[in-house]
Amino acid sequence: MDLIVSFPGGKRVDAQMGDFIVRTDQPVKEGGEGEEPSPFMYCLASLATCAGFYVLSYLQARDLPIAGIKLVQSHEVDTTTGRMKKISMEILVPPGIDVKHHQPMIRSAEKCAVKKLIEQGPEFQIVAKTIR
Repeated sequence: MDLIVSFPGGKRVDAQMGDFIVRTDQPVKEGGEGEEPSPFMYCLASLATCAGFYVLSYLQARDLPIAGIKLVQSHEVDTTTGRMKKISMEILVPPGIDVKHHQPMIRSAEKCAVKKLIEQGPEFQIVAKTIR
């Protein structure tokens, strides 16, 4: 499926994927209105929600309770380069779930396709074409 990007005004950049539109904006300090998450924030959210989906699937497959479970993703940035140094995820598990499920939940989260995409580093190609 192709993503079609449009520019609705200001610093907003939207992506249409089939029937869905992902609306983005830049923070006010970057010249945007700050009305939507930035594309980079969606990237980080995509990673966290993908890992979360695999944890959820693990729990549901075993009829384990979901209430109270959280996945917290944090980011370490190199202050000299501004580049992302480390992304950490913590699965917070309430006392009702036996500790024997911790490692399998971690292995489940590691199956995240977004994580694999980042780790494997696909080749990027950008071209410009004149519309006829």
